[in-house]
Amino acid sequence: MWLHPLLVSVAAPVSNPSEKLNPDDLNDYVAECDEHLAAARRGLLDLEAARDPTSIGREPLAALFRAFHTIKGLSGMVGARAAEAVAHQLETYLGAVRKGDVPLTERGVDALLEGVGLLEAAIASFHGKGSPPDTGLLATRFAALLPTSLSQHRSPNVSSPPASDPHGATEPAPAAALAPERQGRLDAALLRRDRVWRVIFTPTPELAARGVNVNGVRSRLQAVGEIIHAEPMPAPGGVRFRFLLATPADTAFDGWSEDGIEAVPYQAPAGPAAPPRPVAGIAPANLVRVDLGRLDELMRMVGELVLSRARLESGLARVARHLPARERRELEETAQAIERQLRDLREGVMRVRMVPVRDLFARMRHVVRDLTRESGQEVELVVTGEETEIDKFIVERMADPFLHLVRNAVSHGLEPASERVAAGKPPKGRLSLRAATAGGMIVLEVEDDGRGVNVEEVFARAREAGLVSPDAPADPAGVLDLLCTPGFSTREAADLASGRGVGMDVVRQAVEGLGGSLALDSRPGVGTRFTARLPLTLVVADVLTIAIGGQTYAVPQTAVREVLPVEPGQTTALENNELVRYRGGVLPLVRLGDVFGAQRPVGVFVALVTGEGTAAVALAVDRALGLREVVVRALADPLVQVPGIGGATELGDGRPILILDPGALARLARRRGSAPAARSGG
Repeated sequence: MWLHPLLVSVAAPVSNPSEKLNPDDLNDYVAECDEHLAAARRGLLDLEAARDPTSIGREPLAALFRAFHTIKGLSGMVGARAAEAVAHQLETYLGAVRKGDVPLTERGVDALLEGVGLLEAAIASFHGKGSPPDTGLLATRFAALLPTSLSQHRSPNVSSPPASDPHGATEPAPAAALAPERQGRLDAALLRRDRVWRVIFTPTPELAARGVNVNGVRSRLQAVGEIIHAEPMPAPGGVRFRFLLATPADTAFDGWSEDGIEAVPYQAPAGPAAPPRPVAGIAPANLVRVDLGRLDELMRMVGELVLSRARLESGLARVARHLPARERRELEETAQAIERQLRDLREGVMRVRMVPVRDLFARMRHVVRDLTRESGQEVELVVTGEETEIDKFIVERMADPFLHLVRNAVSHGLEPASERVAAGKPPKGRLSLRAATAGGMIVLEVEDDGRGVNVEEVFARAREAGLVSPDAPADPAGVLDLLCTPGFSTREAADLASGRGVGMDVVRQAVEGLGGSLALDSRPGVGTRFTARLPLTLVVADVLTIAIGGQTYAVPQTAVREVLPVEPGQTTALENNELVRYRGGVLPLVRLGDVFGAQRPVGVFVALVTGEGTAAVALAVDRALGLREVVVRALADPLVQVPGIGGATELGDGRPILILDPGALARLARRRGSAPAARSGG
């Protein structure tokens, strides 16, 4: 475990966190616990997937034990008593399993999974989000799984220290169990023939009154040697801090015991000797926890640099014709170098913000598990692309929408086993979660092999609700718009899980609020797939600038599949709408000039092909001007937020231009009756 920031700012257990724990420390505590919880969830799901839990090796159990032990120590240190108690129950059971006192059973895995949920709720409650959970039932379940002597174990705050350890702390984990960078530093110290000490600091109110705290102890240790490892430990009535310290051979700790510091030589755990590791190039760990707000600010500054570069490019274009060829070429080469370096900087900041999507998928596994147990259905969950990286901010914003899609798929997309067998399908339903990068976008998919969306039923309900005209045909291209209408549902009554359509307006709003798009592909009796396409970043984007009625606009490059020149004779009128030929078929044509009240162009114009499948549409504009890298400014004022406008930017000349949302504009035109469904070929 690396030295957590809490170790250098909290000197004694916190009795009233709202008064004594500052917000930064609280956020650090929650963030680190979240990392350990994510690792625990993955480990428990692997345990549950094993056919025989008793065959699980020691290392997976040890990893789980360390996660809960660390959370317990951190919780005790900051005063999160409910989280500390839950973690203690989980740790006690896993400790008994590791020692062979009890077997790991399916009931035990279920109790551990339930405990992770309660632990997460307890941590959230300590953070001010919700009330503390009731842990009585969990304690009863573990009591039934443990021998009497262990089930009556006292609270972690009053437990007696092992007799074998006068300091109330067990020996640190074997060298092989240390984090790799810590292990390397320990090996290096041993090869240098340094002395390695186990240092225990026990804070007390008296010491704190004298100014002796963990911050000062850490500084004293760094002054005499190198801190290899540090962690908090529960102790009678509070918390202790344990360090592994490498020092020169002649180091002494005379008088340190008066300040609550005890140092004893470190004894390597017994076991087969491992060959020494090479020490060339070993450096201190460089893990740094950075608040997401600071990265947002850094990305904002990158955006300002993009604007400055655009202004520089505009200025060079004005003065270039007055300069000699050699000087003009030097300036152009410098400007191009700045552009490359700025793009590298932008990509570097984006990489810092990226996290694997596997933690989001792991949460969905728990959701599927709980739903299948409630309904009795059997569901095979297939996950693809867990290592795909996505912006941390987007992950947080997409958690609830993704939850809606998964719950809908399991509860109402997949048929009961008897219905599936009657339809010639396997009794076990299949749910697929996918993540991938495509064309500068992140693509998230939720697909089931269930009954599909009944288009006729959706439109029948929409006619009853007055959302479409009584004689409106059942158009597959309009199904998603109806499903995403607030309050619309094909269900007669609500149940424990969202019905198909319930919450879909929230899903679309979240996706489009992130500058993405949501698509639906469903076939009756075959299944349903929802696809969310999201940008890599929300601050700087590549756009295609276009002209409409003498005004300049921008369209996200990732939203445009193709740019087509259109001759006047290539369009066809049909029922007061227009179609344009496209790849052997036709696409509905939406003239953005009509939407904005501008004159139509005379002669050749340009069509931007956007959307996928039956939602594909061609947007007619006067001209395509070129590709630019711009800074996206959100329109936060409700008075200027209108459908079809995704933000604003400037191109370096100081004039603001609007960034269009092609999907929203196509839906707006469709609702006005100016765009029919795509007729093949798109």
